[in-house]
Amino acid sequence: MIRIQDSKSKEKMGDFNLALVIVSIVVCVLVFILNVYLLVNYQHPDDKNQAYFPKFIVVLGLSVAVISILMLPADVANRQACRHAIYTGACNLTLPMKDLWLAIYIIDPILVFLIIPFAMFYYEGDQDKTVGKRLKSALMWEITIAIICGLLLGILYGLVGKVDFTVRHLSSSTATFPHNFRFSSSDPCIGNGALECSAYSASPSSETTWTMRSTFPEYVVALTTVAGSVLFTIFGGVGISCLPLGLIFSFIRRPRAVITRSQYIKEATELGKRARELKKASDELYQEQKSGSTGKKWRKNTKAVEKELLLLEDDVKALEEMYPQGEKAEAMWAMTILVYLAKLVFGVFGLVVSIAWVAHIVIYLLIDPPLSPFLNEVFIKLDDAWGLLGTAAFAIFCFYLLLAVIAGEMMLGLRLVFITIHPMKWRATLMNSFLFNVGLILLSSISVIQFCSTAFAYYAQATAAQEIFSHTLQSLRGIKYLYKYNVFQIAFIALAGLNFVSYATFGWRRKKASARFQLSS
Repeated sequence: MIRIQDSKSKEKMGDFNLALVIVSIVVCVLVFILNVYLLVNYQHPDDKNQAYFPKFIVVLGLSVAVISILMLPADVANRQACRHAIYTGACNLTLPMKDLWLAIYIIDPILVFLIIPFAMFYYEGDQDKTVGKRLKSALMWEITIAIICGLLLGILYGLVGKVDFTVRHLSSSTATFPHNFRFSSSDPCIGNGALECSAYSASPSSETTWTMRSTFPEYVVALTTVAGSVLFTIFGGVGISCLPLGLIFSFIRRPRAVITRSQYIKEATELGKRARELKKASDELYQEQKSGSTGKKWRKNTKAVEKELLLLEDDVKALEEMYPQGEKAEAMWAMTILVYLAKLVFGVFGLVVSIAWVAHIVIYLLIDPPLSPFLNEVFIKLDDAWGLLGTAAFAIFCFYLLLAVIAGEMMLGLRLVFITIHPMKWRATLMNSFLFNVGLILLSSISVIQFCSTAFAYYAQATAAQEIFSHTLQSLRGIKYLYKYNVFQIAFIALAGLNFVSYATFGWRRKKASARFQLSS
């Protein structure tokens, strides 16, 4: 009977693992196709049929970022493959998730700190130079960055690359094997004396620190996670609010009807006037740059012109929506209406997910002890209801957090004066902007995984991600205090609340061009 059950268990586990492998391969192929589609439709016309190496890095980077987000749900499904198995070796037949995690998170920093900068240096090199000279210049910059990063990692790993686990020293004496065991909460130990063998009744003095050196790959993952956590806290805290509200307000500001031809001519004339003003300002800025007058005022004016240009492009797109032209004008208008309805639906859905995320962080992470498992329990009940339904919901929440980070980056890109953030525009994104944003997404994706692993620790327990992100990361010397005191979670909630109030109050208003320049000439 046991052999029959053991054989059935093996067969069931084998079928489950095979299905998981097939699903993983299909998802990877779909992710690759989606990223190629995004590249083709976002790229600038000047980059068509050229810059193939940066394009390959863009598709690779986006694929790694998305797959890394979806690996945590796959880790949970992989754990469930052997949870109820009678066969003791069933877990050995599942996917090697820990090795996959370490591999993808070694690839991640290599892409962010080595390959993507090299591709940017090569792409932005002087076009008049030969390919060999551009490669040499990019390689020199890359070697400099690699040496600096290598020295920093080596020094930090040598000095503080250790993990400090807090443990209790428990002990008990030995005694002759008794006929009756008489243990109680007041007397949990064998024999007499001031011995401590129960963690519940042990005194605080029994606590001690167990120190061991972490592996270098895990240390690289940890440092990359901390760097990404700063970006994740800023962009994610802003994006968790502006992503759904932006979609909803886009529906509110939608064109209500097709304008007349006279209105179109009037608006187009005004846009043409603004375009000529921007062209004149750009030419004068170019002349100032050639003359060497690139001071604070020049940089301020350049930033203002770039912002005005983006607003002008948005207004041109809005005008084209309000006055569709050509033989398929009616179909284009109908499609415009459907797009705005889809934005409303996804905006409302996103608002529900954002509220659930914020509530879960407060209930499960910030309050100690947690008031409720909340979403953890929801996912478990969904899994009990039907197969991997809970895992699918879990994947949606994790992937939504990555979308929130991207939305926050796009929103802050037009507002930061002290740093240049390359905006992503439909059919108008140069490869250097693509590479820059892919680098930010890759760096933030590690923190998204760590954040999800912590927020859904009850649901994702006993997974390979938990072993890496929960035990090692939160015990790493010098870093553990950031996670012990929930620094990133508190900052995330604070930014989300402030941005929600600000965006709900002012975000629904349509941006207007200021046309203020302080040209020195």
